[in-house]
Amino acid sequence: KAEKELRINYDKLEKAFDGTINVLVSTLNLRDPYTVAHQKSVAEISVAIAQKMKLSKHEIADIKMAARIHDIGKINVPTEILKKIEKISDLEYALIKTHSQIGFDILSNAVDFDWSVAKMVLQHHEKMDGSCYPNGITGGKLDIGSRIICVADVLEAMALDRPYRPALGIDAALAEISKNRGKLYDEKVVDVCLALFKKD
Repeated sequence: KAEKELRINYDKLEKAFDGTINVLVSTLNLRDPYTVAHQKSVAEISVAIAQKMKLSKHEIADIKMAARIHDIGKINVPTEILKKIEKISDLEYALIKTHSQIGFDILSNAVDFDWSVAKMVLQHHEKMDGSCYPNGITGGKLDIGSRIICVADVLEAMALDRPYRPALGIDAALAEISKNRGKLYDEKVVDVCLALFKKD
């Protein structure tokens, strides 16, 4: 009986998380449909990588959730900057770079929100060598989900059109992660991603 009640409560919690995610995605979609489509693609790639890496169902579910809202902090960035066709200024780029921290803050303030999901949102732009933002964290300290989302994010962003430039193509995207394997991107994640696109 206790086990059944625990399962019911867990299912309710999962539905509550899903509901929160859908609200966040819908809110962002009103301001920036492009980012929402980008997040969906990144989530699909991230899940495929995580599954091939044989992560647990719980880890994969968290990665999917985090990838679906990894750019939620862009709700704090003016729409004219997000949709700008011309090259953005240093000041505008600095504002865009705050989105990881803003996303983390939004999720951290949500009651009972999954800490691991919030952490992946915070870390999705961090690189293995500590060269990126917001905190310059190095590889060993990065959550595996963050490393996966980072690679999926770069791949999707390069392969498809962006507001400020046309698509560079999947070959260019794969060349980028391959070139910086072990430096900017996790070696195992890159290897799995390359296998997915080139073999599977």
